[in-house]
Amino acid sequence: MLCQHCKKNAATVSYVEIINGEKFESRLCDSCYNELLGELGSKANNDLWAGLFGEPSVKEKKCSVCGTRYSDYERTGLLGCPNCYDMFREELLPSIRRIQGKVDHVGKAAQNNDELGLHRRLKSLQEQLEQALKERRYADAGKLNSQILLINKTLYGGGEEDE
Repeated sequence: MLCQHCKKNAATVSYVEIINGEKFESRLCDSCYNELLGELGSKANNDLWAGLFGEPSVKEKKCSVCGTRYSDYERTGLLGCPNCYDMFREELLPSIRRIQGKVDHVGKAAQNNDELGLHRRLKSLQEQLEQALKERRYADAGKLNSQILLINKTLYGGGEEDE
């Protein structure tokens, strides 16, 4: 069924209002419903109406970069751009906490003890060792070398042999 207001989009909201025993029924698309919500709310003079469908009675926040609204995210599960994460931070945090268990990103590489993670760590330590030697920070270089030997022992079953 088409929206009774714009007659273009499919109607997704059915609004029934009974005033003085007379029944008024409207079928609207999402955009017309959002546009007319203030008018429909004032007809019934009832703030409960706005809360029934989860629509806020105040103006909804909109991303300043891409124009995405939080209701768009709720409907599709997609945000429009990286700025949306900052714009809707307060609304997103409870969902992220519920889904992920935490809201701070730690990353995989720091806790990754599989072979690929160890190789990445080894390469990083070797680069740091080279830099420390160039800068003549021999105490730091010694610590880095110890860490490199530990990773080599884990990866290859023994330390690197001297050449």
